[in-house]
Amino acid sequence: MKLSKMHLKTLREVPNEAEIASHILLIRTGMIRKLVSGVYGFMPLGWRSIRKIEEIIRQEMDDKGAQEIHMSAVQPAELWMESGRWFKYGPELWRLKDRNGRDFCLGPTHEEIFTDIVRNDVNSYRQLPLNLYQIQTKYRDEARPRFGLMRSREFIMKDSYSFDRNFDDLDKSYDDMYDAYERIFSRCGLTFRAVEADTGAIGGSNSHEFTALSEVGESEIAYCEKCNMAATTEKALCKDAPASDAAELALEEVYTPGTKTIEEVSNFLNLDQTQTMKALLFVTYDDNEEEDGYVAAFVRGDRELNMIKLVNALNIPEHAIAFADEAKMGASTGSVGGFTGPVGLHDCKIVVDSELLGQKNLCAGACKEDYHLKNVNYGRDYKADIVADIKMLKAGDPCPVCGAPVKHARGIEVGQVFKLGTKYSDSMGAYYKDENQKDQLIVMGCYGIGVTRTLAAVVEQHHDENGIIWPMSVAPYHVIITLVSPEDAVQAEMAESIYSKLVEAGVEVLLDDRKERPGVKFKDADLLGIPIRITVGRGAVNGQIEYKLRRECDKEEISSEEAVVRAIKTVNEEK
Repeated sequence: MKLSKMHLKTLREVPNEAEIASHILLIRTGMIRKLVSGVYGFMPLGWRSIRKIEEIIRQEMDDKGAQEIHMSAVQPAELWMESGRWFKYGPELWRLKDRNGRDFCLGPTHEEIFTDIVRNDVNSYRQLPLNLYQIQTKYRDEARPRFGLMRSREFIMKDSYSFDRNFDDLDKSYDDMYDAYERIFSRCGLTFRAVEADTGAIGGSNSHEFTALSEVGESEIAYCEKCNMAATTEKALCKDAPASDAAELALEEVYTPGTKTIEEVSNFLNLDQTQTMKALLFVTYDDNEEEDGYVAAFVRGDRELNMIKLVNALNIPEHAIAFADEAKMGASTGSVGGFTGPVGLHDCKIVVDSELLGQKNLCAGACKEDYHLKNVNYGRDYKADIVADIKMLKAGDPCPVCGAPVKHARGIEVGQVFKLGTKYSDSMGAYYKDENQKDQLIVMGCYGIGVTRTLAAVVEQHHDENGIIWPMSVAPYHVIITLVSPEDAVQAEMAESIYSKLVEAGVEVLLDDRKERPGVKFKDADLLGIPIRITVGRGAVNGQIEYKLRRECDKEEISSEEAVVRAIKTVNEEK
């Protein structure tokens, strides 16, 4: 492709709304174009890279025996009501009505649709296992779209669904997809970790998230270098502190004026924060989005509450809980903002972190303005409606597996795999007949890859101050030939010759034959990040060109013939 004919507009300035490297560079290179907040289109170079990622995915999915289909993004509400997710998925589900008032949604995922296909088409064990996938545009009505393609309202996703006869077969399907994902992300040039993850609105029993390591990622992972434990902080289990064998002391009310925070009360009473109890107050909502009741969650004072663990303990969707109005809740339950403890609370659900059961003589709010209680003990002074691990695993905490200190890292979620089991087949009636002609529930898995997120993650991991540095496998073009002076007949002829030979060898080439200043062309070449740059300039008269890999600083003066041979070899080895 000749740049003089390509629709391309690069920007020198950083876009005002862009905060992270991938967002900045994809806009500056003209690879994506913003339509409205959270909605982007893809221009020629960006779309070529998207197609490269999709092709890698197709190759690896097909290699595992999966079959590609394509379903509509518009989904009838009835199927989501069958599965029970019409409410549970929450406000991110993009709902709409047709002219007759029938409810639909724009699909954020397709479990219901694929389950419906299989329950209608599969009736015998001989038709299983089956794995169907698609690469399609998805929609989520994000409250705060940000970071360009990282958190957008419209995005491209590969989603696949496995259908098996039993859980042992599901394990095999899951392992196949896990292996395919490792190959896909490696081929895309990503540095990533697969970590245990929460199943969220998708559901199921087990899940792994594939996280491209990046400081700007919204996923936080906890990992142990000693035993290889790795999980998102939402999922990571915490090891409870050893139970205390101290004698239970008498409950004591103490005057603590103005001490609403753990730090304030521990300083006032000269206590370590591990000797205190922290209260967090919430209101929950029912399917009609009406207030359903109050929740008081308690963790040790030095701990942080893990909201995902809390909603899982309550068995409610994440969107069905919010921080309570303290005054309103106090009138109903006896809680007091900043001075709430578990003793004396009523008419609310009390959720207690498992660690607190073994701790003795803690300090907690007295449910009375400016007062706390000392020597609070579980069982004697208060009880819980729910006891669960609801605390966050922090960096430096003991690993729940081996006890070594854990570390934290940030990353970009680019894919996730789930063992759904019979969650959807049960609710939607997807059965097969076994060898004895008895009905059995189909056992399912689902597997997603964010195609557009993967593109952004590649740019986040592969760039410098001058622009993108594409891995060969997903680069929009393999080689860029920078023709310094298009008016110079010798240079133009050599550039055309190199271009023709590379194209004939199957190399994807950009020829920058624009009538622009050399400095502009060099800056654009660095910005666009094409892996190999061949510069045809003054040395052309002696048969010499400048050869440079984008990922390296060094340039070489070599013959045009050698440049062609070297470029073909490099492309074939790396693409």
